[in-house]
Amino acid sequence: MDIEKLKYPIGKFKSPDSFHATLRATFIKNIEELPSKMKVAVEGLSKQQLDTPYRPEGWTVRQVVHHTADSHINSYMRFKWAMTENEPFIKAYDEKTWAKQPDALGGDPSLSLHLLSALHTRWVYFLNAMSEDDFKRQLQHPDWTRKLSLNMMCALYSWHSLHHTAHITELRKRNGW
Repeated sequence: MDIEKLKYPIGKFKSPDSFHATLRATFIKNIEELPSKMKVAVEGLSKQQLDTPYRPEGWTVRQVVHHTADSHINSYMRFKWAMTENEPFIKAYDEKTWAKQPDALGGDPSLSLHLLSALHTRWVYFLNAMSEDDFKRQLQHPDWTRKLSLNMMCALYSWHSLHHTAHITELRKRNGW
């Protein structure tokens, strides 16, 4: 199978041309549904299956679940900084190194599934309370050459939610799990 299809089972992130309330509601819904969809995606998997990479030289299912929690914690904090500071310069993190830490390599995925459930409940509450102008607020990310609006961040983490869930569900399909 094509390695790019394995890396990006739903395709690479594409920024919307414009943002509006209906589109944003879809993004928020995807963020809201991530914890339950990821829980279903890993349900019933054995230890061996959890420790199977979703692609050659990729993370294991276990690492994908833990990475998603790590990433979404960081994103939630970035939203909070952007809402409380003027165009904050946020700190990036080395996701590959984080995915090699003991909790990501051996921790029960239920730890991160519980975390995602609580985090997303709070994050979605926060997102739904934001105004149109709030979503126009910006932050500066060291890995991007331009400022990112919270509209863009919402779109990105909607995609991220679907992207990593698809890594697991597509692996299950390919392996007949």
